[in-house]
Amino acid sequence: MRGALRWATAEQFSTHHHHHHEQKQHDGGGGWSYKHSTTKEGNNNPHYSTSPSLTATNIKQVKQPSPSTTSLQSTLEKPKQVQLTRFDRIKAKYKGPQITISPEVEAEVGFSYSAFDDAVAATDYSFNRNDVVKGTVVQYDKGGCIVDIGAKASAFLPLQEAALIQDGVSIESLIEIDEERNFEIISEEDENGQLMVSIRRIQYREAWDQVVAKQETDEAFDAECVSVNRGGAIFLVNGLRAFLPGSHLTGRLPDEDLIGQTLPLKFLEVNQEENKLVVSNRRAVVEAQMADLSRGDVIDGLVKALKPYGAFVEVGGMSGLLHISQISMDRIVDLEKVLQPGQKIKCMIIDHDKVNGRIALSTKTLEPEPGDMIRDPERVYDMADETARIYLEKQEAERKKREESAQNIVLGLGDALDDLGSSDKSSDNLDSLLS
Repeated sequence: MRGALRWATAEQFSTHHHHHHEQKQHDGGGGWSYKHSTTKEGNNNPHYSTSPSLTATNIKQVKQPSPSTTSLQSTLEKPKQVQLTRFDRIKAKYKGPQITISPEVEAEVGFSYSAFDDAVAATDYSFNRNDVVKGTVVQYDKGGCIVDIGAKASAFLPLQEAALIQDGVSIESLIEIDEERNFEIISEEDENGQLMVSIRRIQYREAWDQVVAKQETDEAFDAECVSVNRGGAIFLVNGLRAFLPGSHLTGRLPDEDLIGQTLPLKFLEVNQEENKLVVSNRRAVVEAQMADLSRGDVIDGLVKALKPYGAFVEVGGMSGLLHISQISMDRIVDLEKVLQPGQKIKCMIIDHDKVNGRIALSTKTLEPEPGDMIRDPERVYDMADETARIYLEKQEAERKKREESAQNIVLGLGDALDDLGSSDKSSDNLDSLLS
């Protein structure tokens, strides 16, 4: 084979190029002359000859395609088989009685099977993925249900796509036979021409629209806890899972007892692109209670923690600061001898920040006598309402006194300016007389 290839190379060279040959001969005069001969393709040249072993048969054998190439060509040229639908396969296997409709009957009815086939073939079923179509539930089947959407074949609704909220329920409890509603197409046609549809995806978009609307109005809403974890709890908001951080849960810890309970919430973060919802119970509670609170109110509280600068008191689910300077008129040397964590007290709201949910508290304003919070705190709590009334009346009287003092200062300043103006006018008159 290698020899044949070498000879083929030699012949290709001789047949595709002009060959120049110089023949050296004696000119009879003591010198040498050169005779040039040129051969073209196809000429017989004694100086360039091909091997007799390279025949047409050998060339054909060299260029003959391999069996694998022939097999590939035959595979590519093989016509593609038409995929039969389920109806066509059942029809091909049918061995029952054949009913033939006579032309007379078709003429009497005014319609034939062939005309029906033509009408079906001419109908354009433009159903695409993500289209929302109207459909009717026909029957339950294989854990889902069959839906008539007007396509060539009925669509299938699987159980996991039947509703946004599912908790071990059956398809029968989620959708009823003959129920008409919107469905979203979520697949292409299978080999039987059947589409897969969904209700859950429609409800998912509607739920996000409702959540975004709630965030824009910043309204509080109720939601049920479905699970807890180390960082907080999970609540269902319009069928969507929202995370409640433990730091935003008011008055309790995120434990198993929280599951199944409904709490008021407000949104902290809404991000539809990242499918992220974060809610707060503390924000909803604080804002609701802050709307009903005002300066001077006497409320009950529970001491939660002691700090060098005062005590944190839980007031209606909110945390307020009772500064050490606001506990008693007398100086406090040891705070732990006056208050203890878990102790119930009465205190007055002296200031609040409704935006950030901060409250400043005082028991000093409730003391009947200076130092009563140190000597007899129970007396302070028993007389808290009466002492608070007296304190507020005193504050109101002082406020009016300050306003009157400020008004007198303004009036006095006006009189002084008038006197100054009169002095200037008298001076002008005197100057005019002297002149």
